[in-house]
Amino acid sequence: MSARPERERLHTAVLVAPAKEKRRLRKQRRQAAAQLAAEQHHREAQAQREKAAAERAEQKATHYLPAAGESGPAALRSPDRFRLPRHQDTSAMLAGAYPFLAEGGLGSQGVFVGQDLYSGGSFVYDPWVLYSRGLITAPNIVLAGIVGSGKSSLAKSLYSRSLAFGRRVYIPGDPKGEHTAVAEAVGGRAIKLGHGLPSRLNPLDEGYRPAGLSNEQWAATVASRRRDLIGALTETVLTRPMTPLEHTAIDTALSAAVRQNTVPILPMIVDHLLAPSNDPDGRLTEDGRMVGHALRRLVGGDLAGLFDGPSTEVFDPTLPMISLDLSRVTENSTLISVLMTCSSAWMEAALLDPNGGQRWCVYDEAWRLMSHPALLRRMDAHWRLARAYGIANMMIFHKITDLDNVGDQGSAMRSLANSLLANAETRIIYRQESDQLGATARALGLTGTEQSLLPGLGVGQGLWKIKGRSFVIAHQLHPAEFALFDTSSRAAGG
Repeated sequence: MSARPERERLHTAVLVAPAKEKRRLRKQRRQAAAQLAAEQHHREAQAQREKAAAERAEQKATHYLPAAGESGPAALRSPDRFRLPRHQDTSAMLAGAYPFLAEGGLGSQGVFVGQDLYSGGSFVYDPWVLYSRGLITAPNIVLAGIVGSGKSSLAKSLYSRSLAFGRRVYIPGDPKGEHTAVAEAVGGRAIKLGHGLPSRLNPLDEGYRPAGLSNEQWAATVASRRRDLIGALTETVLTRPMTPLEHTAIDTALSAAVRQNTVPILPMIVDHLLAPSNDPDGRLTEDGRMVGHALRRLVGGDLAGLFDGPSTEVFDPTLPMISLDLSRVTENSTLISVLMTCSSAWMEAALLDPNGGQRWCVYDEAWRLMSHPALLRRMDAHWRLARAYGIANMMIFHKITDLDNVGDQGSAMRSLANSLLANAETRIIYRQESDQLGATARALGLTGTEQSLLPGLGVGQGLWKIKGRSFVIAHQLHPAEFALFDTSSRAAGG
């Protein structure tokens, strides 16, 4: 309890008393002092009375609950069971009223992937459905994860489960042969390329002809595709861009080969480059000499027997899945890139058919492809045309920092590689090593919480980034799928 402030006192004193002061004057001085003190006391008492009156008025104006609380239903006291009225509302309204709940997912249309680890519900994904609903603007996917994290099983599960919805799957190059068993199991076909195998592909075949093209349009399309293919093969082998003179030499050799045979083969192109039929001054021979010797590697070098004759395989776009198995090829980056260039050109006619339906195009071990400018440019063209042709491209990495190994900083190749990532609004990140977290977070725009999740993800668990929305999904496999998709049995001795 606080002490009351000390009451002010009036003190009077005569500093200098008059000499020989009379008794009457002293009495008057004492009376005046007493009167001043009485007036001061009266004022203080009046102030106290006014303050007390104000407090009483305030108490009368204030409503105080009794000690037992309010009476009636508001007291929440009843002999009966307490019942609250049921509250029903839409999910959109509840999401606004309770914003800290886990997200409900992407809907129920599409392919079942697994379980959302935050909400506990099922997670369903389909790039074409999301594109039609306006949730994404490009149906392309980037999938990254360390070895053994389960990214390959996820990729196989996504495209194989999509077959029931009428989609088709094209794999222009399978360096490890992981998708061969899946292609055979779903009724598709895996074409195995390599030395000693009977399969041969002629990359200069006309290929599948889309409906609605006139003869003139089709001839121009085939000529342009052949010219681009020979140029890409040459740049891959030479590891440099071609000069205008070399472009002219290729055009001349291609025109001469087409006049002799409607469906030319690579040995014809090489012969016309090294020994042109109409070259009186020898300049054309000199211009095409380097190109001819570069392409001769595909005819008489370490690639002989693969692309130097008529095709023994027929591309059937009606099959649910087609994969080009390159696992028998020697581990040579240049050799792999040449094979990928030829095989992608062989499939390109079907991929660029606007009436071909919705198709997956899977680029496994994408880091091999992106180190070659010609292949990188072809991939970039396919990704930019994905929406027009109904293609969902899937690019599989070990880590996002593989993009930093593409070209020098600020180079055209680095820009193309970054554009592939920018055109993929679905980014799936499986477990990453601790030294890769910073670069991965910067490349994908991850938050601190999302970055901290990556090292602790288990096998089959991944962070899904879909245009600003995040999900942590545990991929679920059927036992039959697990046996078909398994890629670790050899390492485990199984």
